[in-house]
Parts: sequence; C-alpha cells; structure tokens
Amino acid sequence: MFILMIVVFVIGYACIALEHKLKIDKAATALMLGALMWILFVIGKESILNDPGITNKSWDEYVAENPDKPHDDSFFTTFIIQEQSLHHLGETSETLLFLLGAMTIVAIIDKHNGFSIITNKITTRSKKKLIWMLSLLTFFMSAVLDNLTTTIVMVTLLNKLVSDRHLRWTYAGMIVLAANAGGAWSPIGDVTTIMLWIGGYITAGKVIASLLLPSIVSMVIPLIVLGFTLKGDLEVPGEDKVLVSKSENRLQSFCLYWGIGSLLMVPVLKTFLHLPPYMGMILVLGLFWLITDIIHHKLGDHKENSVIQVLTSVDTPTILFFLGILTAVAALQTSGHLAAMSNVLDSAFNQNTYGIGLTIGILSSIVDNVPLAAGAMGMYDMGATADLVQDGTLWQLLAYCAGTGGSILIIGSAAGVAAMGLEKIEFIWYLKHISWLALIGYFAGALCFWLLHSVMLA
Repeated sequence: MFILMIVVFVIGYACIALEHKLKIDKAATALMLGALMWILFVIGKESILNDPGITNKSWDEYVAENPDKPHDDSFFTTFIIQEQSLHHLGETSETLLFLLGAMTIVAIIDKHNGFSIITNKITTRSKKKLIWMLSLLTFFMSAVLDNLTTTIVMVTLLNKLVSDRHLRWTYAGMIVLAANAGGAWSPIGDVTTIMLWIGGYITAGKVIASLLLPSIVSMVIPLIVLGFTLKGDLEVPGEDKVLVSKSENRLQSFCLYWGIGSLLMVPVLKTFLHLPPYMGMILVLGLFWLITDIIHHKLGDHKENSVIQVLTSVDTPTILFFLGILTAVAALQTSGHLAAMSNVLDSAFNQNTYGIGLTIGILSSIVDNVPLAAGAMGMYDMGATADLVQDGTLWQLLAYCAGTGGSILIIGSAAGVAAMGLEKIEFIWYLKHISWLALIGYFAGALCFWLLHSVMLA
C-alpha cells in the first residue's frame, strides 16, 4: 500500500498537469487525490505504520505517549483520523482562509475598476520599454497582491497593448517570470512563502532582506537577454477610452489604495501583535467589507455592488485545488513518504542544503510548487540543524527556489497556468522561447543568494 500511494499520487499529478488535454478541471482531480490518499493510508495503516524501514516521527511519538494502549485497529485509526487528519486540517484551513480573504479583497478592488488607475498610466509604444515596465510593475504588484492575481490582471492588460499573438505570448511569459520572482521575496506574494511564513519557518523581515536582490536578478537577467531581440514600436490595438465621473474615479482610487493598504497591514499585524496571518487577513477584509457596504448604501447601489456579489467572482476552484493538494501532501507526510524522500535527497546531495533547495526548485517546474513546499516542510524538522532553524538557509532557499523554479515550465506555477489559459499559450512554444530564459534567471538568482549568504556569514 505504501508504493500504491506513490503511484496514485503520480497519476493524480499527471492528470493535473494534463488538465487542458483531459478536459478535467484540476480542482476536481486534486480533491479526489486528497481523499484517495487518506483512504489508501487507512486501508494499509498497519503495514505502513509498522514497517521498520519507514521513518515516522509522529507515529513514534504517538506510540511513546500511549504505552499502555493495545495496538489494535482502533489505535491505528485514532492516530490517523483524530490525531493527524484534524491536525493537518487546522494547518490547511489557516492557509485557505488567508487565500480566500486575499482573493476577496482583490476582487473588491477589481469590481470597482481600481486596477485601471495603474493600467491607464502605461502609454509607451516601445517594445523594449514596455516589457521592462510591465515586468517591474508585475514584480512589485505580485509581492503585495499574490502572483496569480497579478498575472491575471497583467495578462488581461496585454490585450489592450499588444496585438501580435506571439509577441503577446513573449510578454505573457515574462509576466509569469516576474510574477513568480516578485512572489518569492514577499511573505504574502506566493502560496509557498505564505505557507512558510504562517508555519513560522521564515519571518517577514528576514525573507525580504535575503531574497529581494536574488529575485530581482532572476527577473532582470532574462529581461536583458530578451531585450536584444525586441526592437521597434508596437501596433497598439485601438480602443475607446471609458470616461468615468469624478465620484467614480474617487471610489476607484479609494478601493485600490485601501485594498492594497489592507493587504500590507497583515504582516504588520503579525509582527507587532503576533496575530496569525489568517486572523489579520479576516480582520482587514471585514473592515474593507464594512466600509464599502456603507459607501454603496449611501450611493443607493448596494444591491449591485455589495461584497456578497463580489464573492461570486472569487476563484473558488483555486481554493478547492489547494485544499485537495495540501490534503494529499498531509497524507504523504503522516504515512512517512516525505521522510523517505528527505533521506533520498540527503543521500544524493550528502546533506548539501543548496543541492536540495535547487533540486526542489527544478522539480517545481514539473510538479506544482505548493505540494513541493508543503512536502519539504514535512520532510525536515525545524531546528534540527543550523540550516533548519527559523529563517535558516534551507527555508529561505526553498522560498526562492519553489517560487522562481515554477517559471521554467508553464505548468509549474499557478501564474503560468493562468497565463496559459488566458492567452492559450502552447506548452511547446513556451518551452522553446521562455523556459531557457527562466532557467538562466533561476540559477543567476540562486548564485546571487549564495554570494549574499556567504558575505553575511563572513
């Protein structure tokens, strides 16, 4: 059954990667995968947990805490269902509540056309200037809004700025790189950094100080290389500008600045009040909701613009996808699979932190970076070595590698999948034109991280 769980997990991930070919939404596959992993674990619980060749710290601790209880069927079931599944459900719920709150705030801004304030200021027609402008804007927006939302906003903007399809794909590819790089250095910019931050593996100040420059390098190097091929001006698609009243413009500005300010308040609340990130997020969401409700009641259009209406546009399938993935990874962690993978990586790289981190990053281009980050968090015990303490080298490197490594293939990140769906980018085209740029940037940023870390240790 131990091997069968691995087989089912691999098949499930193949179905997720081939979502567009199979015409099956990845959220449905992930939910089924999450449930099946626990079902298989329960069926083979005795053979898996009693296997002397499998390292399982949580099981060993549970047995040590209950020395007098007989090891019957109920003993194994209690450990899996009441102890471990509920424990992992709590951790997963924290991440999902945070994401739901963040996505709702962004949806409120979008409902009020707040993002148009940013996009309307882009007027250049130079191909080279535009790609730099879009990439830098994406980089910093994704650090605040999250890379998935930023990619959706910026790729949508491309349709107003670039008419040529393949040129637009090139810009979209750089937006994916910039979004993933921007999310890597911010505690709220990517699901992987969110999980590491919520779990206490990294702190906001340290991850920003350590990863900002490497993340910039991972984006700038591909931009420099790509700049040699982009010459001339764009043929901008003609569009009629939508005129808005002064009151509508003020509401747009208010929602944009208040919404972004709300998201920025979450790490502040955690730092100074020690509130869990999800608690800070639901606090600022509730306040934003209250204020917008009051405004629209005064304007008399509450029915059309209430947050309840906005909630219908929140990307619920993405939330359910993460639920399924994190549930499946939790099963692998509880059953000892991740500890076994940890031993393999340690053996292959002789416990070299950089070898392990870079390998996880490369794997994240094939397998979604969410389960890889969750897997690494389950594979290694925080504080076991100097590299595994809070803000240790491995956790910082994991935040960088799992975030930027997903850009190497278009299916390796939520941002890439979103761009692929919106622009109908072909997998092979991305592989030929963008993947090698992403790979160069990935290793350049990793080298920058190593140099910075070496200087700090010196």
